[in-house]
Amino acid sequence: MHSSRLYQAYQALGLSEKKQFVRWIDSPFFCRQEATKRLYRYLSAHTPVYEEAYMAVFGTEGSFKTQSAALRLVMSDLMDQVERFLVYQEKFGSERTDYFILLAAAYRKKGLEKHFRQSLHQARSKLEKQVFRHSEYFETQAQIEFEDYKNMSTGRRTEKLNVQALSDQSDIAFIAGKLRQACIAISHQTVYKATYDYGLLYPILEYLKKTPHLLEIPAIGLYYYCFLFLSDIENEGPFLQFKVILLEKGAQFPEEEQRNLYLLAINYCVRKINQLKSAYYKETLDLYKSALQGHLLMENGVLSHFAFNNIVAIALRIHETAWVQTFIPEYAPFLEKKYRDATSHLNLARLAYVKKQYREALLHLQEADYKDLINNLIAKTLMMKVYYETDEMEALHTHLQSMKTFIRRQSGIGYHRSNYNNIIRYTERMMDLRRGDKKAVLELRAKIEAEPVLTEKEWFLEQLG
Repeated sequence: MHSSRLYQAYQALGLSEKKQFVRWIDSPFFCRQEATKRLYRYLSAHTPVYEEAYMAVFGTEGSFKTQSAALRLVMSDLMDQVERFLVYQEKFGSERTDYFILLAAAYRKKGLEKHFRQSLHQARSKLEKQVFRHSEYFETQAQIEFEDYKNMSTGRRTEKLNVQALSDQSDIAFIAGKLRQACIAISHQTVYKATYDYGLLYPILEYLKKTPHLLEIPAIGLYYYCFLFLSDIENEGPFLQFKVILLEKGAQFPEEEQRNLYLLAINYCVRKINQLKSAYYKETLDLYKSALQGHLLMENGVLSHFAFNNIVAIALRIHETAWVQTFIPEYAPFLEKKYRDATSHLNLARLAYVKKQYREALLHLQEADYKDLINNLIAKTLMMKVYYETDEMEALHTHLQSMKTFIRRQSGIGYHRSNYNNIIRYTERMMDLRRGDKKAVLELRAKIEAEPVLTEKEWFLEQLG
């Protein structure tokens, strides 16, 4: 019985929700069946077993084997009560604006004009007090205008109505929602190679060219420019306009939506970095710093070790060593515990390497157990670079052989296999290179520059001079 939908749904309730559900189930307005209440009391106090549940609900009348259908009916009713409670909590638990819109509708239907006006005023007031100005805000504005229209139009067709306000709010809500959906689709399309029909999107884009004042609304402007830079990576203007709005107006959106916007922008910057557009290192770090300040990179209080690694790598690339020195100890405690030690040492090693403190870098690299595959490969690559730059060729040769074996034994690493095999191959080529042979140096340099999969390309070119 513990695997039933009922028990799983009940267990998913938080402690405060369970306390509120007790009052719900005890109220005759919501629950009239005593059998349902008895089943609830049993579930709240026991790890459920069908036979025991049956006895708790029906006593000694009959047996579970012959009367199991009766218990299932009670379970179904209790499940219905849990679901109604969840819907109620979702709809009214935080006294949302639509509570007052629904109340206004009820008063309108009963012809209570004064009550209707007061409720609609409360809806408007509550909506304006909230900080968010996302798509849902404008949808609620449109709902308020529509409710007002229905009240004004009842028997007053010759009077002035709020039709224009209703039309304007409906347009804004639709455009904002459509642009947001388009950005979700195009970002998903890039990752999963899917193809989507964008429907009315392109007429909307043309309409916005004729009504540029609408782009001043962040819920429209942000996603308009976002779609433009996601659909055309070479067009950098929309990204810069997007970034200005995001940094200035981002707080007008819920945290999850802000996080998604930042990630879309950061992913674009990474694509530009991969095109060797070095100016985008600073753009990326600006975005990361702003997201960190707004606590947007945390999920349940945890900072991803992938994000941590990326932040340090990008900051070091533009010589923000002082900032990194502060960032690592400040944010390491927020890493997931199983990755915390390895990620901290790895990035302290990176910092030491950039400062040419090679011995300290090796000590940090040897401190941690890199269970994460990518961390392991990053650490091995950094160790390789230290050996090369300190002219430890014998240690480097042994290390490269070890790297080859490690990579060969990994399954399902895709892109990373090609990348790290290329790193090993070009390192070996540099080891064999006679630096006085300018022709050979130029040939190797040209091959490295043309290599499509090589994350350490800049390091190789730097070593070749």
